Amino acid sequence: MPYSRLSDYPADVLARAAKIRLACFDVDGTLTDGRLYFDSEGRESKAFHVLDGQGLVLLRKSGIAIAMITARNSTVAERRGAELGAEVHTQVADKLARVEEIRARMGIALDEVAFMGDDLPDLPAMRAVGFAVAPANAHAWTRERAHWRTIAFGGEGAARELCDLLLAAQGRVEGLLGDSRPAAGTHG
Repeated sequence: MPYSRLSDYPADVLARAAKIRLACFDVDGTLTDGRLYFDSEGRESKAFHVLDGQGLVLLRKSGIAIAMITARNSTVAERRGAELGAEVHTQVADKLARVEEIRARMGIALDEVAFMGDDLPDLPAMRAVGFAVAPANAHAWTRERAHWRTIAFGGEGAARELCDLLLAAQGRVEGLLGDSRPAAGTHG
């Protein structure tokens, strides 16, 4: 049976998602819950959700490029991105310019780019791309300007929701699931 949740999404959201070849993610507040932790030595730490990481890996393996773009200087983000096989850009003052550089290098149009962000520094990129997405807990000014909002909060599975939507809209879920029916005599 084909993936059935597609009927849960508006037609315009599915049409936008079906075109995406590059998915860009802000880090703080999108791939994390937005809180910044510093130890007594000034070292930063962040918490990333494993579901989001799996989603990014699935996108990459399905042929959708992934990029993490943050204004902060974050070795933690660089390390997490390397684990996931993502292109990582830190200390980015102009996220739209960086998105433009990446998409031009890939030879794709802006309507083939998704950007997920949660606050004002993300808005220029979100306004320019084909599919702008905000986590449920994004700042209201950003959230109300997105094409689509997730149910989950940033750092709590919001990025995975976007990844799953992109994969579903592009007909890639069944190939990832294989035969997902429970074995006889089991109760999932």
